[in-house]
Amino acid sequence: MIEDVDGLGVILVDHGSKFQAANDMLVDVAREFQAATGVSIVEIAHMELAEPTLEQAYVRCVNRGARRIAVQPYFLAPGRHSTADIPRMTAEVARRFPEIPCHIAEPLGVDRRIAEIMAARIAVAMARPQSPGSESTS
Repeated sequence: MIEDVDGLGVILVDHGSKFQAANDMLVDVAREFQAATGVSIVEIAHMELAEPTLEQAYVRCVNRGARRIAVQPYFLAPGRHSTADIPRMTAEVARRFPEIPCHIAEPLGVDRRIAEIMAARIAVAMARPQSPGSESTS
């Protein structure tokens, strides 16, 4: 867990979508994160296709009193966004607030807890009636 949440601002950043329901899901993720960690300053950001942007979320954290910021890419694997775009975009806005340290976390990656979530989702799917077109051919 996070040792000291006082003054910590967290930005959860995903790709962004043309579909509002997909963008709204990150709001729910942020709410769950906040409840689980006690971090009071949690903002969301989308890389593209929707707002808020990473810059907007960063400024919101600062305006809400963050004295340090952590950016969490909400991606499973390291790719261009999490290894290049997010660090570049974060550095650009962070230059405006040199007194506020900023850290970028790794993408979610490989973790037993993700495997457990997948197993639970598969169990739910297997308990539902078979989907059309998925009948066994044996």
